[in-house]
Parts: sequence; structure tokens; C-alpha cells
Amino acid sequence: MTIMLRNFIQRTLHPFLRPRWLSADTAGKEGEVKLTETLQRKFPNATHINVEDISGGCGAMYQVHIESADFEGKRLVAQHRLVTEALSEEVKQMHGIRISTAVPADDSKG
Repeated sequence: MTIMLRNFIQRTLHPFLRPRWLSADTAGKEGEVKLTETLQRKFPNATHINVEDISGGCGAMYQVHIESADFEGKRLVAQHRLVTEALSEEVKQMHGIRISTAVPADDSKG
């Protein structure tokens, strides 16, 4: 398969329709980068952001962990809602998302 044809397939086919052998190395990793960049913009105070494609590489399901002071004083449901709202456009393309959030530990309380 030529590189041109491979690139065409990657750009034009929805992740669910891409051949598994083509998607595994590209769609998931590109999605991880895109989601991470979006979360970094939406949560500039985050001390930790981790995005992992857990769909086998096709980019249909992600696991997201964010640690940010933005979550302090908020219930877990409200924290997850903030993440879902930050990724509202991206979530429309996904089969599912697992979200975990945390408030950074305050080292001064020692």
C-alpha cells in the first residue's frame, strides 16, 4: 500500500471504519495528543493530565486523569462535568470515556 493511499484512508475514514491494522498506531495516539492539548488549554492550572486510548488503538474510547486545583471544593460529579464540558466536541466522536479527577495534594499541610 502506498503512503499516499494510507494517508488518505487515515484522514477520510471515521475511526470505527478504519482498518484495525491502520488505526492502531495512528488514530489513538493522535487522539491522545489532541485531547491532552485541549485539556491543557481548558485546565491551565492542572498539575497532571494523562490521556490514554483504551480502545485498542482505534480512538473510540479514552481514559482521562486530571489533577487540578480547579476541582477543589467541587463534588466528583461536578468535576467530571467540567471535564466532559471541556471535551464536548471530542466526546461526540467517542464511544466512551472514563474520567478520574483529583485535587493536588497540599504539601504544606505535612
